[in-house]
Amino acid sequence: RRSITMVNSCTGKMGKSVAEAAVSAGLQLVPVSFSAIEVPDGKLNICDRDIHIHDPSESERILRSIAKDYPDMIVVDYTVPDAVNANAELYCKLGLPFVMGTTGGNRQLLNKTVQDANVYAVISPQMGKQVVAFLAAMEIMAEKFPGAFAGYKLEVMESHQATKLDVSGTAKAVISCFQKLGVSFDLNEVNLVRDPEEQLAIVGVPEEHLGGHAFHNYHLTSPDETVSFEFQHNVCGRSIYAEGTVDAAMFLHTKIRSGADKKLYDMIDVLREGNMR
Repeated sequence: RRSITMVNSCTGKMGKSVAEAAVSAGLQLVPVSFSAIEVPDGKLNICDRDIHIHDPSESERILRSIAKDYPDMIVVDYTVPDAVNANAELYCKLGLPFVMGTTGGNRQLLNKTVQDANVYAVISPQMGKQVVAFLAAMEIMAEKFPGAFAGYKLEVMESHQATKLDVSGTAKAVISCFQKLGVSFDLNEVNLVRDPEEQLAIVGVPEEHLGGHAFHNYHLTSPDETVSFEFQHNVCGRSIYAEGTVDAAMFLHTKIRSGADKKLYDMIDVLREGNMR
């Protein structure tokens, strides 16, 4: 049986991308989503499918109802940071397996909620599989060779669409690895590029992706400035995250079908499974 997915919320750019990727991958898309954003006729058309948009205040009542119609449903959450914990509590209360792609919220509480409820879930602030693999490699290096870059100077530049105000979670994780490798660096030193003109002229972001991109550059220089290392990962658009999210939903579907003892997973678990598109 194919995986059945409900995307909460399809009205956001990320949720819409995930819904499109799910249909493209052959998953069955539940024609219901929740959003405080009003849409014409209360419907959104995605890949020739009408998705009925309901107010979040109705989510418990409607989720209870559609869970009966779609007993194998997996919920994918791309909402807002403020809703992360309440949404997870609702999914757990109803026994609904879910993939949490939304960043923010209280992550410790989020994990505890899932563990206490014993519900299947994939939780990751970074759904891009290749970016996760790069992060994992950085963590292995930091663990195996602590202090390897002691004395080196680190410069970090990260560029995202203007609506992203904070330092990206991925940059924070990579910086943490460099700190374990012996580099002295403070998060306030990150060069946050959010000005579209600067992104075009200096960073090199293609114009069509100014509204959705993630460019990261980490530059290391030796104390005597004779040696330098550069790590870079540039993402245009949202397809890398959407495809990773769909893989996470399919992975979770497989774990549920096999009755796996482990219930809470992250993207490293999905990567280890290996059968990614």
